[in-house]
Parts: sequence; C-alpha cells; structure tokens
Amino acid sequence: MKLSKATYFILLVILSLATVALALSIGSVAKADLAIIYQLRLPRVLAAFAVGGLLAMSGSLLQVLTRNPLAEPSVLGVSGGASVGALAVLMMGGAGTFWVAGGAWLGAITVMVLLWILVGGFSAHPSRLLLAGVMIATGCGAISTLMIAFASNVAMPGMIHWLMGDLDSILSLESVGAVLGVWLSVLIIVYRLAPKIHVLQLGSDKALTLGVDVSYIQWVMVLLSALSAAAAVSIAGSIGFVGLLVPHLLRALVIKHHGPDQRFLLPASAFLGGAFLVISDMFARTVIAPSQLPVGVITALIGVPSFLWILSRFRHWSS
Repeated sequence: MKLSKATYFILLVILSLATVALALSIGSVAKADLAIIYQLRLPRVLAAFAVGGLLAMSGSLLQVLTRNPLAEPSVLGVSGGASVGALAVLMMGGAGTFWVAGGAWLGAITVMVLLWILVGGFSAHPSRLLLAGVMIATGCGAISTLMIAFASNVAMPGMIHWLMGDLDSILSLESVGAVLGVWLSVLIIVYRLAPKIHVLQLGSDKALTLGVDVSYIQWVMVLLSALSAAAAVSIAGSIGFVGLLVPHLLRALVIKHHGPDQRFLLPASAFLGGAFLVISDMFARTVIAPSQLPVGVITALIGVPSFLWILSRFRHWSS
C-alpha cells in the first residue's frame, strides 16, 4: 500500500516514542520504581536516541555528499577521528563534556578535510572515497590503540570506553542535555537545507544551473556530519554501522513510491536512527542481565553482515 511521505514521517515519530517507552519499561530489574526509571533508564534511553539520530543523519549526509551508498562515519574514518580527538583530551588529563566534545569535533573535521585532500574533492569516484576512508579509519584505530598503550593508569579506563562504544557512563539528564541540543540543532538545519541537498544529489553541474551554491552546501554538509559524529562519540564512544544501515532502511521503505527524496530521508533518519539505537541498547542491557554488553557490539553484529550484503550489490565499482 502506498503511503504519503507525511504518513511515513508520522509513523516514524510514533515508532520512536514507542521504542523509548518500551526501553524505559524493560531492564535488569523486573519491577523498577520511578527512581530507577528517572535516574538510570531515562538518561540512557534519551542519550541512545540522540546518539542514534546523530549517527544516522551523519551517515545520510555523507552518502549524499560522497555519492557513495557505503559511506558512514565509522567506515570513512570520521568516528575514528573523533575518537582520536576525544582520547587525546582524556590522555592529557582533560575532563568534562565540553573539552571531550571539542577534541572529538576537531578530530572528525580533520579527517573530513584529509579525506577531501586525498581524493581531490567529494565528487571523486565512490571507490576512491571508500578506500581512502577505510585506510584513514584503520590509521585512526592504530593511533587510538597506541595512545591507550602509553596512557596512565588513571586515564586508561576512560579512554578504553571510547573504543567500546557504550552508554553505561550516562548518569544524569543534565549530561544528556548537550547531545539532545545538538540533535535538535542539526535536525533543524538539515530540514532547512534538505531541498538544496535534494537538488545536489542530481549532480554538481545540474545543481549549479538550478541556482544552488554547491561549494557552500557541500562544506555545510561536511561540518554537520562531523559535528553529528563528534557529538555522538563524545558521549557514547565509537558506535559503528548506525549511519550505514538507517539510510538504507529508509530508502527501502519509501524509494519505491517516492524516490530518493532527501527532503524526507534526511529528517526521517534522525528519528529512525534514534529508535534503532534505543532498541540495540535495550538488548545490550538485557540480553545477559544483570551484566551488560557495549551497545557497539550489538550494532556491529547487525552491521557487519548488512555491510557485506550492501557491498555485494555494488560489485560494478571495481570494473
């Protein structure tokens, strides 16, 4: 049955609210009181929603920007760069959300600029972007491991947290406020720019003829994707594959009837990404309760086979 884009969007919002309510009601304690729900579950669930939405928006922006359906913050090294920046701050004794987030954003934007230089712009062939991104991500992983090896015993536990991709350190609603603010800000900007981004996916030359300032839009997309990934990493560490899977799920849902309409796909990714990570974190909290798994493990277990399946559909890139 064909549904309108507005109907799809309303259903996504309802799905998001339903997953949040479900995650609040399920945990290692069968009958949780209000204190447990408000002080422990609610901050973590809201953080998962914001982080998932930011990673999904970052992935959606990167896929349009690079014209590469395999682009994703962790695959292109953006999340790795953000992790290196956050680890550097922690290694030097820095603390607090502001400094860690600043280091993560600096690392993410550095990777984006490096990627742009290496491939000669974001209009390069998708295979070049993918290969360069994978190499940068590998390098960031090596640097992160090296930093941990030389870290002090005091700094090491907090640094390892960033590599695991975990939400266990979320302790209060106040610590979630900043990332929710970034999620809302990026969503508003993306919604306003979505019509121009939709035109941009038709090609730079055609976008120019239609009056779009291509260079300006591309760099805004770079900054937004880096900011989104950095905000997510600063509070949850490096969580992979959310930015890869969610845009493809949305396309599979609506592209048959409405085409690749970025005016819908970009804002919708903020909600479906949030719902996806809330569900993933709920499994991480409960599958071996009372022990917990890092949520990055759950997303990787889902993401790796999905990535390989998507990659198998684009074998023609090698030709």
